[in-house]
Amino acid sequence: MQTKLHGWAAADRGRRFDDLYNLVCDPAFLTMAWERVAGNKGARTPGVDRATVAHVTSGMGVEAFLRQVRDELKSRTFQPVPVRQVMIPKASGKLRKLGIPTVTDRVVQAALKLVLEPIFEADFQPCSYGFRPNRRAADAIAEIHHFTSKRYEWVLEADIEACFDMIDHTALMDRLRARVSDKRVLALVKAFLKAGVLTTVGTTEGTVTGTPQGGILSPLLANIALSVLDDEFARRWTQEMGTANQRNRRRYHGEATYRLIRYADDFVIVVKGERADADQLREEVAVVLVPMGLRLSPDKTRVVHIDDGFDFLGFHIRRMRKRGSHKSFVYTKPSTKAIASIKARVKAMTYRATLHRDPGYLMAYLGRVLRGWANYFRHAVAKRAFNAVDSYTWERITSWLRKKHRRIGWPELRRRYCLPGSWRLAHDGVRFKGAASVPIVRYRYRGYQIPTPWTPSTVAS
Repeated sequence: MQTKLHGWAAADRGRRFDDLYNLVCDPAFLTMAWERVAGNKGARTPGVDRATVAHVTSGMGVEAFLRQVRDELKSRTFQPVPVRQVMIPKASGKLRKLGIPTVTDRVVQAALKLVLEPIFEADFQPCSYGFRPNRRAADAIAEIHHFTSKRYEWVLEADIEACFDMIDHTALMDRLRARVSDKRVLALVKAFLKAGVLTTVGTTEGTVTGTPQGGILSPLLANIALSVLDDEFARRWTQEMGTANQRNRRRYHGEATYRLIRYADDFVIVVKGERADADQLREEVAVVLVPMGLRLSPDKTRVVHIDDGFDFLGFHIRRMRKRGSHKSFVYTKPSTKAIASIKARVKAMTYRATLHRDPGYLMAYLGRVLRGWANYFRHAVAKRAFNAVDSYTWERITSWLRKKHRRIGWPELRRRYCLPGSWRLAHDGVRFKGAASVPIVRYRYRGYQIPTPWTPSTVAS
């Protein structure tokens, strides 16, 4: 059914879908939605009703629970409850508001996403990479690397201020109505937008704007809202810069060419021209975002030159002279914050307060954390970063073991835990799977596109 929805939406860009509510209520869609919710890491986190997936499974039972949800949806008596607000720290030191829905609301949101995502994926532009099937942060970095290697030297690094909290509901619903004419689905989406928030002090607040960050449906709704920016820049590229002749003509007349690369509410615009052209684009972007109730963050939005470098999605992208030559290349490597972050996680796990932990648990945990970090940066110039994290992890582990076993000498500890003489992250226990020894200096651009036709495996990603 998802393949059909995506095919119909891609074949007719003006088609509006009118009977989607029955798919949301369909037992197959609800079952798949339950599997997504139960398999998510947040299944252990309760909403305002303090119920988790384990409570539903051991109490009412999955079949009875899904039957009850379907009956409420069919009878139009389902009503979302406020999300539970928690505050999580950000890298800047500030706090981010996170809304945790109940298990029931998560299942209904997952069913809505299964129905709506294939339709709107047909309209999303290739320049968008965040929260989309078969797309990842490395694809966005690869495209930035491609254009900056082609003399797109000025970069507008932008961030939307409180994007998930400031999206205008009226404008968002208008973009939904462009594709969905089923009033029952639209009413259900609006009910989630207006459900409210139970704050940390115990008071309930209404949600006049925004989509509470943390819900399953929120990333899709944010992409629908931000697609107004993608559509505008895709239209400009197609009409004014789509061919080599058009780009050459613009440069002959002193006009700039530019390209947008967006990942959720973070995006960059690479510009082949002058700094004044990038500054002008900043004002134009602000105008495009105004109808959606959004604005650029003045602290995180700036214009930089590729030779000075900038951070994006944990990577530091900069053009530098290749060692031993006079040629310059664009390099991508882990940012200083990314290295400090992984070191902080290693330190937190090997601190004095964790001496009661079993060493096997410590090794398994560090293995998962470091493998994930290394896989994320496996296409970057990360040899020095890997070596730095490598030596730091070895120092923390050896210090932790010495504190835990004060009466045992180091040779005995090495034999007991099968530790090497000198630590390497590619060694057993904390393995980088060869990423540390095979750094890739430059990306190979692949031009990632949404695969068609839509397949269930694509949705599962």
